[in-house]
Amino acid sequence: MSVSGAPPPMATFSRLVGVIHLPPLPGSPLWALPMRAIVERTVEDARILEGAGYHLAMIENFGDTPFIRHKVPPVTIAAMTACAEAVRSAFPRLPLGINVLRNDAEAALSIAAVVGAACIRVNVHTGARVTDQGIIEGDAASTLRTRRALSAEAVNIWADVDVKHSAPLAPRPVADEASDLITRAMVDAILVTGSGTGKSIDPAQISLVRSATGNAPLYVASGARPEDLPALATLCDGVIVGSALRANGVAGGPVNIAAATTFAKAFRAVFPRDSVPG
Repeated sequence: MSVSGAPPPMATFSRLVGVIHLPPLPGSPLWALPMRAIVERTVEDARILEGAGYHLAMIENFGDTPFIRHKVPPVTIAAMTACAEAVRSAFPRLPLGINVLRNDAEAALSIAAVVGAACIRVNVHTGARVTDQGIIEGDAASTLRTRRALSAEAVNIWADVDVKHSAPLAPRPVADEASDLITRAMVDAILVTGSGTGKSIDPAQISLVRSATGNAPLYVASGARPEDLPALATLCDGVIVGSALRANGVAGGPVNIAAATTFAKAFRAVFPRDSVPG
């Protein structure tokens, strides 16, 4: 049961995920818009995604660059909660995901529990990575205990393996990392990305992760374009798309209705119907 009083919708069947890139939030270096305008843009992005048939909207503080390595300030949590709650109120049937960049899983879980979100995304759930924010260490133990303390077990944890914009402290087979996420860190879905935002993924990487994780839900989480979907449909269970939903294909702007609709139609044309809800 979520703090909001209603169980969050299940996220494991959300195959087509659209990302809402929040503008710079209060307190961040590029903050410019008043909160009212930020909330209005967030709700409009969600309206487009729901109208185009997306199964889940992932809300993330993409505009808050440069990102904070671990714990974000309270104002960021407050702003993201306001945005997520506005979407929940406007579109109660649209499942939500929360990603607090760069790696604040506790904040993401807290927001998800309050607004009744379906899942959170954690960039570094296990191990340690060298990033542009410095060294980020995963803390699966604390994240899972926080979820239990909040009675938020219905909130899925989606975690990246070999996440973009990072490198391991020491080389390790990606298959081993992926296996640990499932068997030792208890994630609900595995996310595979390219080297950076909007960068495509080596199909061989996806195959290695699939072989190590069996039937666990596997998402391609960067670089997917409509023309890539026929090949991806044979390799993964779903797609998380951000950059391709923007008018210029560059991450960070509002969702473009034409781009979002085109991507959704291409997705439904090739992904198996029995894996696509609705």
